[in-house]
Amino acid sequence: MLKLKTQAILLAAIAPMVFLAGCKSGMDFDETGGVKIARSACPAVAIATYTGDITTFTSPAQRTVGAIDVSASIANLQTSCTGESDPIGVTANFDVLATRAAPGPARQVTLPWFATLIRAGNDIQSKQTGQVVVTFADGATRGTGHASVTGSVSRALATLPPEVLQRITRKRKVGDADAALDPLTDPTIRDAVLKANFEMLVGFQLSEEQLAYNATR
Repeated sequence: MLKLKTQAILLAAIAPMVFLAGCKSGMDFDETGGVKIARSACPAVAIATYTGDITTFTSPAQRTVGAIDVSASIANLQTSCTGESDPIGVTANFDVLATRAAPGPARQVTLPWFATLIRAGNDIQSKQTGQVVVTFADGATRGTGHASVTGSVSRALATLPPEVLQRITRKRKVGDADAALDPLTDPTIRDAVLKANFEMLVGFQLSEEQLAYNATR
């Protein structure tokens, strides 16, 4: 289910620019026909599609607005990366902002989360699960929680092979047969770039019913 629901995010791994928290990569053609690479080996970090929100209900059989108990969202996702180490370490920190249906006495709600490390867009390398405690003060309808997760990636696997990097950055002259060709149109180069891309996806650990609710609301 995770693979299907996060396809749009996963495909971004091979785009020229990756707009995900904590990591940037890109490439631009220079004036001599080569390609200048600005790429980090750090995994990109994002919230998996449909898993950034969770809703609990007062009754398991109810899925109406009137039956909502607590609604929560992942927010303020921040990352850090030890890009010079081997293995490369990545840490994701995020807040959970929650709202309960009505004010009441002080209360704590425990919500499950997950984090997966994915290579090449769909190859799950590892998965972690945990819980975040959201605290509501007495009389408050809004509560907060905080969670942190760490992961690691082999530097060798996250680094483009020298021959691939040479193909991408090789300077091209006007008149060359491949002067106007994007190196990524070569399946071999495209596959190598894809395999060197890692992502950490975080989200709430949802049941099938909760995932369906998020996808259709």
